[in-house]
Order: sequence, then C-alpha cells, then structure tokens
Amino acid sequence: MSNLHSNELIAEIINLEAILNLPKGTEHFISDLHGEFAAFNHILRNGSGSIRDKVSTLFSQELSQDKIDELCFLIYYPEAKIQSLKKAQNLPQNWWFETIEQLLIIVRFASSKYTRSKVRKALPQTYAYILEELIYQYDETTDKKAYYRQIIQKIIELGEAERFIADLSYLTQRFVIDHLHVIGDIYDRGPHPDKIMDSLLDYHSLDIQWGNHDIIWLGAVSGSKACLANVLRICARYGNLDLLEEAYGIDLQLLKSFSRKIYQENKGFFSKKNPYRELTTLESTDAMKIQQAMAMIQEKLEGQLIQRRPEFQMDHRLLLDKIHENQLMIDGQAYQLVNTCFQTVDWTQPYQLSAEEELVITDLLQQFQNSPKLKQHMTFLMEKGALYLSYNHNLLIHGCIPLNDDGSFQEISFNKNKYAGKALLDFFETNIQQAFSKPWLTEDFSTDLVWYLWCGERSSLFGKKAMKTFERYFIEECQTHVEEKNAYYSLRNDSQVCQNILKAFGLNEPDSHIINGHTPVKQIKGESPIKADGKMIVIDGGFSKAYQKVTGIGGYTLLYNSFGMQLAAHKPFSDQETAIEKNDDIISTRQIVDRKIERLKVKDTTIGHTLIKETQQLNNQLKHSGQSAF
Repeated sequence: MSNLHSNELIAEIINLEAILNLPKGTEHFISDLHGEFAAFNHILRNGSGSIRDKVSTLFSQELSQDKIDELCFLIYYPEAKIQSLKKAQNLPQNWWFETIEQLLIIVRFASSKYTRSKVRKALPQTYAYILEELIYQYDETTDKKAYYRQIIQKIIELGEAERFIADLSYLTQRFVIDHLHVIGDIYDRGPHPDKIMDSLLDYHSLDIQWGNHDIIWLGAVSGSKACLANVLRICARYGNLDLLEEAYGIDLQLLKSFSRKIYQENKGFFSKKNPYRELTTLESTDAMKIQQAMAMIQEKLEGQLIQRRPEFQMDHRLLLDKIHENQLMIDGQAYQLVNTCFQTVDWTQPYQLSAEEELVITDLLQQFQNSPKLKQHMTFLMEKGALYLSYNHNLLIHGCIPLNDDGSFQEISFNKNKYAGKALLDFFETNIQQAFSKPWLTEDFSTDLVWYLWCGERSSLFGKKAMKTFERYFIEECQTHVEEKNAYYSLRNDSQVCQNILKAFGLNEPDSHIINGHTPVKQIKGESPIKADGKMIVIDGGFSKAYQKVTGIGGYTLLYNSFGMQLAAHKPFSDQETAIEKNDDIISTRQIVDRKIERLKVKDTTIGHTLIKETQQLNNQLKHSGQSAF
C-alpha cells in the first residue's frame, strides 16, 4: 500500500473504517470429533442450529414446521434432499420457483453483515453475475420485478435449478459461519477422521488446536516410532484398521503376517465393539493380534525413549524390567499379570526389539511417511494448527496449562532451561514444527518430545501423571488403572486461576474466556460445561459414541456472534440417510454464556485490531502526502 496515490489512500481508509463498523462474524467452536464424520458433517452443515434459527426467523409466519424442516434439510444436503423429494413426489415447477426465491431471501439475510466484496469472492464463478444481481438488486416493489423473475424462470427452464439451489444452499452454509475453530482430537476412536480432514481442507476459514490424539499422528509422520506404535494399537483397538488400509493406503500385510505367526487368541485384546459396522471374524482376529504386537513394540520403543531422555523424568514408566515370574512390582506391591503376550521379550534386554519387530515398524514408518493422502492431511494439520490460540479475547486450548496444586505454573527443565505456562507451550510447539520439518530424524530430541506430549506428566495435551495403558491391558486390579489428573482440572473451576492463566497469555479483557476440550463433560451426572463463573467453557461433550454413555449427550459446540456466546448441547446423531429422509435434525439445546449489551463489531475482534493498525498506517501515509482523509 506504500505506493498508493492520495485518492486511493482515501478510498482504502473509507473502506476499512466501514468494515470496522460491520457486525462481528459468527465463530463456530467444535472439539473432540474423534473420527465421527457423520455427526461432525451435520453440525458443520447446520452451523449448530444457526441455519434453522435464520429460516425460522424469516418464515415462521408463512411456512408450517414441516416445511421449515424440509427447507433446512435442503440447505444442509441440497443434492441428496432433492433426490429424496423427487422419489416421494413429482416436484412441480412452482416448487422450484418458490424454493429458489426462499433461498435467495435466506442468502440475503445471512450475507447482510458482510461487505459486497467478501460476498462476491464467495460466489461460484458459474453464476456469479446472476447471483450478485439477485442477492443485491432484487426487490418485489421495483420496476425490475419481471426481470428478476424471468432470470429465475429461465434457470428452471434450462434445467439448472438443482445446481442453482445447491449453490444457494452452500452459500448459506458459508455465510452463516464466518470462522471455524477445531479445538483438537480429530483422530482416533471413530472410523472417519480422514473424511473430517477432507471437509476441513475445503472449509473457507478455520484454525485447529492440536489434541493429544492428533499429536501421535503428527508424531508418526514426523518419524516417531513410539507414536506410530500407539496409532496402530489404537486403530486395532477400535476396529479401524481399514482407515489405514483403505483411506491412507497403508499395506498392513507384513504386520498381519507377523502378528498371526507370533500371537494367539487373547481376551484382553479383543477389539471394542465397533458401533459403525460389524467386523468379520478375520478382521476381529487380526485386530486382536495386531493389538498385542503393537502393545509390545510400543512398550519396548517407549522404554528405549525414556532411557535416552532422562530429562523427561519417566523412569517410573519402565515396566518390562520390573516383571518377575509373571508379576509386576509397582510401588513395592506385586501384581499378578493376566492376558500376557510377552513372546518376543528377551528378559535379559527387555526393551530390545526383535529383528522381525524392527522390520515391521520400519516398514510401517516408511509407508506412513510416503502416503500421499496422509501427508496432505498432516501438512494441513500443521499449517492450520497450533497448541493454543489467542483469538477475539479468548484462549483456545485442547488440553491444559500444567499447574501446581497452588495454581502456579508447573516448571519443567529441558536442555538446562526451565519452562512453564505460555513459554512451555511455545517450546513444545517449536519442537513439533522442528520434528515435522525433519522426518528423517527418528530419535532426535524434538521427535521424542512429540511423543512426550502424548503421555508426559507435564504435557499440555495429556495433563495426567501417567498413562496406564500397560496396567489396563495386563493387571486386573482397577486401582492400578487410575490416571491422576493435573491440578488444572480441579483448579479450572476457580475464576481467579482462570484469570491468571488468561493474563499470562496477554488476555486481560473482562470478557475473556478459556475454551477447552479434551475431558468429556459428564452432563448425565450434573456436570456443567461452564465453569469458574463463566471464565472457562469446556466443549468436549461426547461426539465420540464411545463416550456418549458417560456424557449423556452427543457433543457440545459453541457459537460466538455479534450478540454474544451460546453453548449448544446436541443429542446423538442418527445417520445421514435417515436424517435426510425424515428431516431428523440433531436436537440441540442452547445456553447463553455471555450476552453482550452492545452488539460486537469487527473493530472489537482480533482481525479488527489488525485493520485498525492498517488504517492508522494509511492515515500516516496520507498525512505525509500533504492531505487529510477528513
């Protein structure tokens, strides 16, 4: 902009000043998706109920509830809904005409808070000119009424109505949500994190805060064999090996052959019941045996890592060398081991991989790092992701800020330097980026630190003293399975503690919040997602079907528009086909978190602050040019 002439400077200043006074766009917060593509896709399409709100506002006086439901689902799934309606009835010409007019009304309403330039950029090229005419110029009272109606009529006559309706529907989805925040854990448990990633690749505006389950996938592609072993074991545990084979093109034949040869039936390693499809007998058997193989490879690799990284202070997780006569000593007490699968363990050097295990993990690592689709998804996750984000006065973080019992930040030393609070997270993030940039290094500090983020005591993504995977597999006594949480998870109920955390991240505004995921809110037991007098909002409500019996709901999402914040609690989703056929929307209940007395404008946002600085710079340029804007 430094070369702009005075008239251009004035025009740009006027434009920016006008933008600053537009209403703030709607932010959509979503967390802990865990591969649940169907529910995620529906919530993304309906904007956590935002589209239904707008349709009801515009048409509640003239359309029945059934027609409102139908119109909503047409906006959510335009192609599929049109086909469903065609099967049920022969759609007359007036249906197409009325539907296009209704959708145009909705698009005008949804886009009213944006500049014409921003709307124009969102328009599909095919109909850009026509859409712009209909969105901005259409008025039933003008002399151009016949002109605009003729445009719609001709669209129908030329057989373009379906495509036009789809374009209007997707424009509505885009205009209803200005920006999406994904607060971690896209991966693991559910079957289709790949489809979620594909959707995010095409989304118009978003950021991602990495979760602990995302970090092991990033770690695997970055060269961490320990992270890779965890990924394989979890996929087998949840019956999702087809995700690796079909979605990411990973050939598991070498692993399967090894597992079938070495391991037998073992009730401790049966896959959890897959709630999405029935596994074949062979799939179940392979999942059971692969779990055993990867559990052993994982335990050995993690043992090697802990031994070469004494600064991680994780010697208490070296367990294989504590086993004698099928008993494990923990804190001076002996526990009998069950469901054991130690066929490959050399007890004279228990953390040493066998030659076949080394071959298997090397083959898997090479495939992970060379899968085009996986590389595309992980690169996008890195480009759009971070451990935390300060945005519009809010701190977005998946896990926790490690705290001591008194609320002070926990310190940890790496390479003789101490880190705590924001500095610790910045240090972690720098090393994640370093590891991802050099995937050929598999045992360097940065790559090992990515694994530490998965299960280390002072990891901001884990937030517990120890991960008890080994104990859950091999010890029946449940007290050994307990994973003690960091003090953060009790102290986050304290508004002063939350305020201290926000201050450490430069967020001193009275309306600042911490928006958190990671730990499912047990609504069924009366737990509230709104904590610390509203300073803390936890939006992990159980998208994953594995958690819904514990939470009692199908997930939380958060909306933050120019009027304030609303938390939406969602009932579990049925399935897309049934939903479209029966207009079966996800039932959501809204709770106001923070209602603004004055409507928020762009100037009140993070982007607004950037625009204000730009305006100031332009005014300075104009002043030096010898003119004044006003």
